[in-house]
Amino acid sequence: MNLDGRLGALRERHADLELRIVEEDHRPRPDSDALTRLKLEKLRLKEEIERLRGATFD
Repeated sequence: MNLDGRLGALRERHADLELRIVEEDHRPRPDSDALTRLKLEKLRLKEEIERLRGATFD
């Protein structure tokens, strides 16, 4: 997979995690452990996206 394809896939996964976070957060009793895991994964993806974007400019 080329760099653009990888970035696209990561962005798609990042957006999916955002939706899952919003859905979980709006439940009557949100699962705080699940929210924490989702947010950490989203942050990890964001960092990977930024790392790859930086690599394109090196």
